[in-house]
Amino acid sequence: MSITANERAELCDLFQEVGPDAPTLCEGWSTRDLLAHMLVRERRPDAAIAIVVPFFREHAADVTKGIAAEPWETMIKTFREGPPLWSPWAIPVLGDKANLAEFFVHHEDVRRAQPDWTARQLDDDLVEAITPTALAGRMLTRRAGVGVVVAPTGGSEVTLRKGEPHVTISGPVGECVLYLSGRKDHAEVELTGPADAVAQVRAAPFGL
Repeated sequence: MSITANERAELCDLFQEVGPDAPTLCEGWSTRDLLAHMLVRERRPDAAIAIVVPFFREHAADVTKGIAAEPWETMIKTFREGPPLWSPWAIPVLGDKANLAEFFVHHEDVRRAQPDWTARQLDDDLVEAITPTALAGRMLTRRAGVGVVVAPTGGSEVTLRKGEPHVTISGPVGECVLYLSGRKDHAEVELTGPADAVAQVRAAPFGL
C-alpha cells in the first residue's frame, strides 16, 4: 500500500470512528461536509472546478449537497475505494503526489477537532513524502506581508517569501505543513522574529 493509500485508509477509519456529525477544523464543516467535499473533488470534476472558477459554485453546492445526503457508510465506502478508473486521480503517480498533502491535512482536520487530541508520531516515510509540501509553501504564504522562512526539524531552512523583517516557522515537518495550510491554532510550531512581524504572520490568512 502506498503512503497516500495508507493515509486514505486511516482517514476512512477515523470517519467511521467519529461519525458524520463530528467537528472538523474546516470552519462550519462537520465530518459529513468534509467527506462530501473530498468525494466531489475526486469524482465530480464538473463540480470540483468551482474551487478555481466561481461561476460553477452554485452547481458545485448542489452536487455536494446531493452527495452529503447519501448514507454515511456509503460515503465512506466510496471514498475508501478510491477514484474511478476514468479519473486523473487514478493514475498512481499523479494521484499519490497530488493527494497526499490533501489527505494528510484533512486527516488532521478531523483528528485535531476532537477532544484531547495529541500530535501523531509520523513514520519516516510519511515525513519524507510530505516534506516537499512544507518547502513549497510560497503560494500558501503569499499574504503574509513579511518574509517567511520555514525550518523543518532535521532539514534545511527554506525561504518561502522574501522580505525583511522575516519570521521563521520551526517545527516537525507535519506541523509546518499544517501551519502553512492555515491550521495555525492547532499546529505545534515555533515562530521567531521581530514581535511585530510575528504578530503579522499569526494574523495573516495562510492557505489557498
